[in-house]
Amino acid sequence: MERSAQLGRALIVIVDDRLAHGEQGDPVGPLVTELLEEAGFIVDGVVLVEGETVAIRNALNTAVIGGADLVITVGGTGVSPRDVTPDATQGVLDRPIPGIAEALRSSGLAAGAVDAGISRGLVGISGSTLVVNLAGSRSAVRDGMATLSTLVPYVIGELSDLYAT
Repeated sequence: MERSAQLGRALIVIVDDRLAHGEQGDPVGPLVTELLEEAGFIVDGVVLVEGETVAIRNALNTAVIGGADLVITVGGTGVSPRDVTPDATQGVLDRPIPGIAEALRSSGLAAGAVDAGISRGLVGISGSTLVVNLAGSRSAVRDGMATLSTLVPYVIGELSDLYAT
């Protein structure tokens, strides 16, 4: 696992009311963990939160303060009233990166992940942490992680150079 230290530490935040209340098993946390580890990250953990702005924002702030290099949120990016992940994320970001968010929507829709195509998900920087919102389906996660595989190392490298000086 030498590669793990190359890209840094990641935290996964799953936004789902039923999962947060223990009503069902987590279908995407293990998938995101596996894909991040394959990409060279050390995954600090998976946090399950309700679709509440304060709970999501607290999880993101904790990850940023804890020094995570990357935070991936999964779920809560759609158009229903309970989909507040982008709203919570916006309050945490210092600088948005709209190009990556658009790439995630475009590639997800092209791959048939409708939830990715209609996602309001954001991507941006909070402190020295890259924060990425992904739609909640397994197909959106798989496609999103494939799209991120070339972009995330570049952004984290840029941030590492910036904060190393």
